[in-house]
Amino acid sequence: MAQYTFEPFKIKTVEAIPLTTRAERAQFIRGAGYNVFHLPSRAITFDFLTDSGTSAMSDRQWAGMMEGDESYAGSRNYYHLREVVQDIFGFEMFVPTHQGRGAEQVLFGVVAGPGKTIPNNTHFDTTRANIEARGSTALDLIISEGLDPTNRHPFKGNMNVAALEELIRRVGVENIPLAMMTITNNAVGGQPVSMANIRATKELLARYHIPFYIDACRYAENCYFIQQREAGYRAKSIKEIARELFSYADGFTMSAKKDGLVNIGGLLATRDPGLFEQLQNRLILTEGFVSYGGLARRDLEALARGLEEALGEKYLAYRTGQIAYLAERLLENGVPIVEPPGGHAVFLDAKRFLPHVPQSEFPGQALTIALYLEGGIRACEIGSVMFAHKDAATGEVKYPALDLVRLAIPRRVYTQSHFDYVAQVIANIYRARDQIRGVKIVYEQPRLRHFTARFEEV
Repeated sequence: MAQYTFEPFKIKTVEAIPLTTRAERAQFIRGAGYNVFHLPSRAITFDFLTDSGTSAMSDRQWAGMMEGDESYAGSRNYYHLREVVQDIFGFEMFVPTHQGRGAEQVLFGVVAGPGKTIPNNTHFDTTRANIEARGSTALDLIISEGLDPTNRHPFKGNMNVAALEELIRRVGVENIPLAMMTITNNAVGGQPVSMANIRATKELLARYHIPFYIDACRYAENCYFIQQREAGYRAKSIKEIARELFSYADGFTMSAKKDGLVNIGGLLATRDPGLFEQLQNRLILTEGFVSYGGLARRDLEALARGLEEALGEKYLAYRTGQIAYLAERLLENGVPIVEPPGGHAVFLDAKRFLPHVPQSEFPGQALTIALYLEGGIRACEIGSVMFAHKDAATGEVKYPALDLVRLAIPRRVYTQSHFDYVAQVIANIYRARDQIRGVKIVYEQPRLRHFTARFEEV
């Protein structure tokens, strides 16, 4: 039986959980066009749609919110955040943004453009969309183990360094403004990247004078996996590991709504003074002044404190332990998931869960609907709805290698009994999986269609 890592905190404030009947949920999901993004929160019992901005803040963070200096420019909260960013990440030149996609649109608004290619271990949805919206190509170069849900490689999020070098030689250095690495690698199951792989990627890019950027939204969880799984790091603190990791980077973007433990906020940093000037100018145009970046100054204070709290080893042991617990409960019931469990979510393998549903009928979306109907659980499809696309030359639909359903766990929100309920609901669905039908899209947008699409059952 899976063992649960107890919460290293006490609960001070509680929020009632909505409870609905199956008949009510059937009505809600029909009204939402079978897209859980359209469901109101009052219809959700357990919300695992995302871990972004859904965490519970600490008493220390809430206390900091009351110390917000709402000066338009140069607030004391900005200077506190600057100290923390320099201490953890080692970057002098940074700007706050309202969230991760704010950082992405500022960065790629400057460096991306037609004919450019930006490689990554795996781009997530908004990163890819911000790159492609500017006419550039977003290319994924994950190692082969990352595309096998049953492979228990400890660092399945790694970059395929050989493929990266082949790409550089094929398209030319002048057409690659920067290369990125997403840690942890969300799209393939929240899988970590090893320090050795980060170092090797940096060394390769340095030889070609290509800047190396980190998508750092779950960097603390990645650092914990490095400490626990990679030789030579067990005796090092999470902050020491983070400092080494970011020493290899020329810049980073971050949705601080994950490992910043806040409900809103992001960061963008670089080591290039000329680029930093351009980023600041674009930030002022689109986000806000350079010392607040679209955030209330009280949110800057909550972020500064949250960044420090996210480095706590007891917290990270509990955080990753929660994910492992739910994963083990599902494996005990034969449910196919991405193994080993990652740092922020459990990913159901929809292709193995629903082998009778072809990717053209979106098995991940069908499973997401079933989760809601059976137990009031809201999850997120990470598969053919999110990532399938038409080949520009042939018009053929290209489906992703993985069709997943992500149960993204909000930080410091749910308890063991909640996960026991969720595991039982999923086990029940798995036993009756033959009854689940596929779906078809009846409305979609050309980019990020998963947010607004509407479906009907096939």
